[in-house]
Amino acid sequence: MSARLVHVGSAVVDYVYRIDALPAPGTEKSASSYARVPGGGFNMMVAASRTGMKVVFGGQLGTGPDGDFLRAAFAAEGIETLTPPSPSMDSGNCVAMISGDAERTFVSWPGAESRLTLDMMAPVKVAPGDWVFASGYTLSYPGSRDALADWVEALPPEIPFVFDPTPVIAEIPRPILDRVLTRTTWLSCNTDEAAEIAGAGDAQTVAVRLLAEHCPKAAGVVIRSGAHGCLLRMTESGTRAIAGFEVVAVDTNGAGDTHIGAFVSGLSRGMPPSEAARYANAAAALSVTRHGGSSAPTDNEIREFLAQRDQAAVAHCREQEATT
Repeated sequence: MSARLVHVGSAVVDYVYRIDALPAPGTEKSASSYARVPGGGFNMMVAASRTGMKVVFGGQLGTGPDGDFLRAAFAAEGIETLTPPSPSMDSGNCVAMISGDAERTFVSWPGAESRLTLDMMAPVKVAPGDWVFASGYTLSYPGSRDALADWVEALPPEIPFVFDPTPVIAEIPRPILDRVLTRTTWLSCNTDEAAEIAGAGDAQTVAVRLLAEHCPKAAGVVIRSGAHGCLLRMTESGTRAIAGFEVVAVDTNGAGDTHIGAFVSGLSRGMPPSEAARYANAAAALSVTRHGGSSAPTDNEIREFLAQRDQAAVAHCREQEATT
């Protein structure tokens, strides 16, 4: 039986507009394409599900067209929602503008996912073998941060807890952030988020400080650096840079979520952390070659991609040896 991911973050609907470049203030541009897609935590859940984990959702969905849209998307991916829908609010949404260089700019509106109480979370039960995930978005909302921090702190000590602070980390009150970091088993963040927590410095120095000063119970931290791959710092075996993969990116939206979902899935299946990080790098690389935030590849696609890259590396080495 596959491990179960209990996701207690948030999911929203993304309204995605593709443009050649952001419009100047006070001007207007026409998009080359538009799509309405599930986003937010949905992208991470899809990555974990498509790579072998059973996924359940313990956050809040709303009542209304966006909530209905998300429920249908969850059902299509086989993701069960454990909590009843909010009776008073629809789910939130996010306008994502994808420019010609594959970068993205967001404007979001919080909905039902921004309101959470311990009573709402009562149906969310964890069991031995589960992995729990939460993101900084839920901790940034005044109406959900206290309940989620309380719930995370009450998790049984044997349950691994994975945390992604997300780009809104500066909006999380430091006492709340510290409480969650103290319970974190694996922290996954990008370089800017890592510096926001632990201060400026090179990635290795920041990773050391993250573990030593901010995540005392963690097994390790992953600092993602886009196309360059990630830095893996483990409590027991030091630091390793895990190289990324060169691909032609068309859409970077959701790449970080894909990385986290694939990394957790790999760990849950017994992969060593360094192997899980390389597996996650491959998943993220594949995802940016496809349009849409929930473009995570399957386990078979990732393994085939890695096999092809390994074969190419071996062939290159042989060519080099033949010319020396």
